[in-house]
Amino acid sequence: MSISTDALLFSAGAAAATGIVGAALVLALARVRVAAAAIVAPLVVVLSIAVGVVVGAASMLLTAGDMTGLLLVLLASVPAALAAGIVIAARIQSAARAAERAAAAAETERRVEGQRRDLVAWISHDLRTPLAGIRATAEGIHDGVLPDTTAAAATIQRNAQRMSDMVDDLLTLSRLQAPSVALERTDIDVGDLVSDTVASLRPLADAGGVTLAGRAETGVRARVAAPELRRAVANLVANGIRHSPPGTTVETTVELRDGAFRIAVADACGGIASDDLPHVFETGWRGSAARPTDAGAGLGLAIVRGVADAHAGSATVRNAFAGCVFELELPLRSDP
Repeated sequence: MSISTDALLFSAGAAAATGIVGAALVLALARVRVAAAAIVAPLVVVLSIAVGVVVGAASMLLTAGDMTGLLLVLLASVPAALAAGIVIAARIQSAARAAERAAAAAETERRVEGQRRDLVAWISHDLRTPLAGIRATAEGIHDGVLPDTTAAAATIQRNAQRMSDMVDDLLTLSRLQAPSVALERTDIDVGDLVSDTVASLRPLADAGGVTLAGRAETGVRARVAAPELRRAVANLVANGIRHSPPGTTVETTVELRDGAFRIAVADACGGIASDDLPHVFETGWRGSAARPTDAGAGLGLAIVRGVADAHAGSATVRNAFAGCVFELELPLRSDP
């Protein structure tokens, strides 16, 4: 075997050994960070070629000048290899992010579809109850079984109001969730809006033996969708009234923060289970599998979150003392 052939085999072995070690390093790095492995892989190729060339050149007893020239040529290929690795890593990261977004969107769609099916079933069930009451009362009047038409009319009116509230909740929620609908913003005094809304719920609180209290910072003005914000506040306060026992207090506060305002409603509901806290703003959630006949459509807190999302704000809940604190935080200006 000639000297040149021995040098060729020796250099090939050195390049192969370097490539094997580099490949093992790339595989180990890929388990931790795929993008980093993509950047290193082209450099491993260049390094293995460089080792093979240098070993072969040394075996051929090349001069120092020739060795320097070879090394400079190999060194010039490093930026190209590094650039190729960066491009590959960027494409891998982009593909990974797209896959994550697609998976998250699919999971969200499955969850929303499940909530939609449950909502349709719940609404269908809940509408039957007041409808049955109206029908039974009307038949009793027609058959002469209910001579007291005043009480019968009150029953029909009460059931009709329940149905109207359910329909209003559905329309409000669908408007908030529709991407093509732009809510009309106006400049308002947040304290006045909250105060008026709480005052309108005082008869409900008196009927339940619950005291309404509150405080608001003066001069909190914001550009918001006033009807929707009023509906959200009413839902939070009414929710606190319904779940607080007689003799307790539901307190509403308005505070100004950096570029935002916060509306907090503290009740005496006794707290919410930690497993349920992440779900209280979901459509149709009512806190238990049993669905009381007078619980409504379960859309009140979902509307609150819809109002928060429409204003690029947030809706949160936490347990505190003997109840819960619901917080609605919106920016002072949230033009779409």
